[in-house]
Amino acid sequence: MSSFDPPARSLRHLREETVARLAAAGVPDPEVDAELLLGHVMGLSRGGVQAKLVVGAEVPDAEVATLDGLVARRVRREPLQHLTGRAAFRSLELRVGPGVFVPRPETEQVTELAVEALRAVAAPEPVAVDLGSGSGAIAIALATEVPHARVYAVEKSDDAIDWTRRNVEELAGSNLTLVHGDLADALPELDGGVDLVISNPPYVPDEAVPRDPEVWLHDPAMALYGGADGLDVVRVLSQRALRLLRPGGLLVIEHGELQAAPIAALLAGDGWRGISHHRDLTARDRATTALR
Repeated sequence: MSSFDPPARSLRHLREETVARLAAAGVPDPEVDAELLLGHVMGLSRGGVQAKLVVGAEVPDAEVATLDGLVARRVRREPLQHLTGRAAFRSLELRVGPGVFVPRPETEQVTELAVEALRAVAAPEPVAVDLGSGSGAIAIALATEVPHARVYAVEKSDDAIDWTRRNVEELAGSNLTLVHGDLADALPELDGGVDLVISNPPYVPDEAVPRDPEVWLHDPAMALYGGADGLDVVRVLSQRALRLLRPGGLLVIEHGELQAAPIAALLAGDGWRGISHHRDLTARDRATTALR
């Protein structure tokens, strides 16, 4: 039997029931998730749902049943983005699902560092490389926001590459090239000619368990874990970026809040200069940049 009783056909009642169920399960921001799930079922934006609430709209039984199933999955902490199949990122709406890392709001800020740097390059066609592209969020943002740039997205995972390809085909133009390969040795033909390299590598230490069930239950391990100290892929990334970048080129790395100092030491040891750290909106160290 559905957990929704007959009066739940009222949109307002449905919203209240959904918020209560999500809140009881410990879902963060249950009001937001409730309205986004309602919007997904009804074919509306969140704003559209709010407008329907004002006029006292009702929801057909079939949509109520669909919502009930989705809410049950969200209560089990399946990511909202897996349920809707979409993730917002800057001006983009990306397709996501099992097998690919769901892009996070903090990565939007890290991407802004790269967008600004790429726009500042004097060359008529600056070159950027996103190593470990996942959903393609960073690479597509660079390609669409800096349309005169040439952008390359590199992804190794057989599961993730399907999502990357789908998003590139739907959202990017001809200035973005997708490469199915390992960031350790991808794009040798570009060595010494790249203006910017950016990466959100796996950086969670192997023994650390992410706080959110949505992460440790559903994000792919390949995109999360980076060895005993979380920096195994960063070490490889540093060496590859040194070969890819031209002198004066910029490296941008997203990382955990406690990793700024060890990453700075790692990069300095490899010969990088101008190493700087950048905080997110919660004042936590979130990214490190360095010059070739």
